[in-house]
Amino acid sequence: MPELPEVETIRRGLLPVAGGRRIAAAAARPVLLHGAPIPAPRPLAGARIETLVRRGKYLLWLTDAGPVLVMHLGMSGRVLVEPPGAKGAREPAATLEADRHVHLALVLDDGTLVAFRDPRRFGRLALFPSRAAALASPMLASLGPEPLEEAFSPACLHEKLKGGRASIKARLMDQAVVAGLGNIYVLEALHLAGIRPTRRAGRISRAAAAGLVAAVRRVLAEAIAAGGSTLKDYRLADGSLGYFQHRFRVYDRAGRPCTRPGCGGTIRRIVQGGRASYYCPACQR
Repeated sequence: MPELPEVETIRRGLLPVAGGRRIAAAAARPVLLHGAPIPAPRPLAGARIETLVRRGKYLLWLTDAGPVLVMHLGMSGRVLVEPPGAKGAREPAATLEADRHVHLALVLDDGTLVAFRDPRRFGRLALFPSRAAALASPMLASLGPEPLEEAFSPACLHEKLKGGRASIKARLMDQAVVAGLGNIYVLEALHLAGIRPTRRAGRISRAAAAGLVAAVRRVLAEAIAAGGSTLKDYRLADGSLGYFQHRFRVYDRAGRPCTRPGCGGTIRRIVQGGRASYYCPACQR
């Protein structure tokens, strides 16, 4: 599932294409993924896209008319862009008719087609009357601080972990603790910080929390610079691949040497909460 770096990369790729453009036409399927009703896309037609912002793993399309479109890519969701005049560019309704995996299609005032395609139907789409309404919705209101912002401080993280009996990996993947992190980047940050994913969260000291905050920010910055990680379905907005997977320190490297200089350990794989975890038993404590 795309995590913060992938969603941020897509946001940055879409902004020059869609930012400032007016939505000439919009079409959506009558049923949202997982059976929740999709609000009619009519309020989007004629609205100008002011900007796109990210909140955790969610992408918010802000318009001058008020309506805010919220997207979550799920496991296989992609935002496809066909430039003006591109072969195959169609009216929104025709795009939905031609591809049953497309759930929302927008045509911008310059003829660009933007489509949300999700074959596995684990994504989310929602339309809210305003940004405040979107941020107050259950899907966004419970999110913790953004890891790249000042609110995600060592003191904040230590307070959220204090007394916790769950593993540090489980707590960091809890979106109420910190928004946007998932399995890959949690494991990468824990390795960089020298902390085992199985360590009890409540045993993380203030000093360790400070090191972990720094590690999370460094890993996310590196991943965003690399365009995210392409493992299965993920693509950038222009269809190209991210390449951070070529720089993994521990993820999917079981049996291979630790990348920490001078360590000499071997990466080990275990299962936590039904998800694979990778760590170095020599340098992660």
